[in-house]
Amino acid sequence: MRIGELAERAGTTTRTLRYYEARGLLSARRNGNGYRAYGEEDLQLVRQIRLLQDFGFELEDTRPFVECLQAGHPAGDSCPASLEVYRRKLAELDACLARLGEVREQVAGQLARAELTAASAGDPRCELTDEWRGKEDG
Repeated sequence: MRIGELAERAGTTTRTLRYYEARGLLSARRNGNGYRAYGEEDLQLVRQIRLLQDFGFELEDTRPFVECLQAGHPAGDSCPASLEVYRRKLAELDACLARLGEVREQVAGQLARAELTAASAGDPRCELTDEWRGKEDG
């Protein structure tokens, strides 16, 4: 298949495919007329890259998965190097989740303090609004 068909079937652009090629993640064969030619295995590679990027993996992190597929394995994550990338990503996600939990607790604490302060002081905006309405009605 030509580059346009591969891009369409993979849900990406020809520019992206050329970028993958420049980064050494995808290699095209050339037809007699010089056009890039790709096979179903290339479609599988691009889909693997896109899936991992959708999960938040950096492009370079996809390399072990691509190499695993290129080595003839049925899945890009069946090689030790790919498993290591998964482990690193999970550790990164766990750290992000822990940090988000901390931030959430801080925001919840701020909200609770602000609600207590507002409840004990009354809501000045409501009083001002009530005064304004009274003048308008009179």
